[in-house]
Amino acid sequence: MGQAEWARDLAERLLAEPLPRRWAHSQGVAARAESLAPILGDEADILTAAAYLHDIGYSPKLVDTGFHPLDGARYLRDVAGADERLCRLVAHHSCAVNEATERGLLNILNAEFAQERPELVEALTYCDMTTGPDGRHLDAYERLAEIHSRYGPDHLVSRSITTSTPCILAAVDAVETKLRELSAR
Repeated sequence: MGQAEWARDLAERLLAEPLPRRWAHSQGVAARAESLAPILGDEADILTAAAYLHDIGYSPKLVDTGFHPLDGARYLRDVAGADERLCRLVAHHSCAVNEATERGLLNILNAEFAQERPELVEALTYCDMTTGPDGRHLDAYERLAEIHSRYGPDHLVSRSITTSTPCILAAVDAVETKLRELSAR
């Protein structure tokens, strides 16, 4: 069993029943990750695994700090015995450093989980930020607007997404550029 299959099973156990919409989103993010296989090569499996697992920190069984990237990555490291790279991807997905800063958890996040290869982090950000809460493909601007509307303008998540917007859009643009270059060959 590859990492992606293992990750799918784990994410389904943690999300499907308590958070079915979050599970639908995670499945959509994983489908986007699978579509990037032509530009990722050998790293497609780890990206798909991270896509399934990126939001497991929302599972009521895992919530500790309330910061889902950190809670999910800690569970993967401490309980599930996951690959270190997979833990780092979950910990730092979708410009998580900005929300960690808002929550006063940046030093903890960085002390526990080093950054992963930037191109892989960009690919996960692309997959997450072009997938809506129901798993449908969305334009990144639609996704950002959806997050803001769900949380409201004064919420910590909205503030961190506003700070993260340039990082998110740059990641989406980088991946879309690679896809265009590949299709032009």
